Amino acid sequence: MLWLKKGKKRIMIVGLDGVPCTLIQKFIADGTWPLMAKLAKSGSLRRMEVTLPEISAVSWPSFMTGKNPGEHGIFGFTDFSEGSYEIRYPNFNDLKVPTFWDQLGEKKKQSIVINQPGTYPARPIPGILVSGFVAIELAKSIQPLRYLAPLRRMNYQIDIDTHRCRADHDQMFRELDQTLELRKKAVEFFWDEIDWDLFEVVKTGTDRLQHYLYDAVENPGHPRYFQALSYYKKIEGFIQYCWELFYQGQSADQEGENFFMLSDHGFCLIKREIYLNAWLRKNGYLEFEKEPPEEMKELKKSSRAFSLDPSRIYLHRKSRFPQGILTDSQADALRTELKEKLLNLEFEGEKVIRAIYFPQEIYSGPETKRAPDLILVSKPGFDLKGNITKLEIFGNTDLTGMHTFDDAFFWAKEAGQDQIKITDLASIFLNKF
Repeated sequence: MLWLKKGKKRIMIVGLDGVPCTLIQKFIADGTWPLMAKLAKSGSLRRMEVTLPEISAVSWPSFMTGKNPGEHGIFGFTDFSEGSYEIRYPNFNDLKVPTFWDQLGEKKKQSIVINQPGTYPARPIPGILVSGFVAIELAKSIQPLRYLAPLRRMNYQIDIDTHRCRADHDQMFRELDQTLELRKKAVEFFWDEIDWDLFEVVKTGTDRLQHYLYDAVENPGHPRYFQALSYYKKIEGFIQYCWELFYQGQSADQEGENFFMLSDHGFCLIKREIYLNAWLRKNGYLEFEKEPPEEMKELKKSSRAFSLDPSRIYLHRKSRFPQGILTDSQADALRTELKEKLLNLEFEGEKVIRAIYFPQEIYSGPETKRAPDLILVSKPGFDLKGNITKLEIFGNTDLTGMHTFDDAFFWAKEAGQDQIKITDLASIFLNKF
């Protein structure tokens, strides 16, 4: 095994998409995760903040670069094409700064990275990369491409069938188990494939379960509670598998060194979804040429503001959009007006918006010019949406869980500073070499 090579420093990272620190603390308290209970005592379990918006498409690039969206250039799963109302899907090629795997390569270090969200289509890194969601084709998810054949032989699956599993929870649990087992097989296959320095694997099934059945995760009386709990126990079994593999052949006093765990955002129960474009329409800021609208480009020229998922509002600036009507000074006045009104938005007497930021308040770097004009943070339980067909401001769907920005987690033997952000992690890993 690789550990027989004396003096070789290595680190391992396990990512659990969407797992909140508070849920881990609950699992420690009720005995669901006994290994994590031991690790919380012997190491440092920290609640961690992520960059905004608090979604995987933004958080994982912030993790892998150590930079905020104003530097790495990814502001959501979707964005406007330059000078257009056309919606596009940013991908790995849109990342404006190097990852920490690239930086390790400059030090002649190699990384193996499995199921990393935000890395599709896969491009060469110093080592091996297998992309995570949103990855469409397996053949475009692997670098070097010579590993496509062995992954196909093991019937490797990047993600569950989210459309099917959202409607069929029995199918969801079957696919959650299947993808977890395949992730373990991939770790086993790649472990001795190259002389690596950093090994990383991310599990995204936790995020899927929590979106569809967070009410089951939180409620022991839910008919799916024990099924959900069983899956989390398997997740800790996967952590233990990685832990034991990493420390095989090492002395007991080395355990905990150079092993890290994290999530990319937190989670909580949904009380209500909030449809920002419906609010903008009801308050006279947004109109469409046809009803129901099918695309954002169908907005009327007189529109002054519009929203993209999950919490981004753009102003109809002349300097940004082909039919824009607002000068920059008019837009600056409008964003102050919108901020004041939205901070007072209530549902059943409860204010639902926690904070609203202008991009310069939370982003820095050359890509900040492409940021939305307002970035909203809701109170836990109020899930902000950019749907353009909804006519009512408040509603619900079959989703029961939503993201939070300040309840991600980070575990290390020694986490260092008390306040930790996802953009701090890249330098922690780089400083190990």
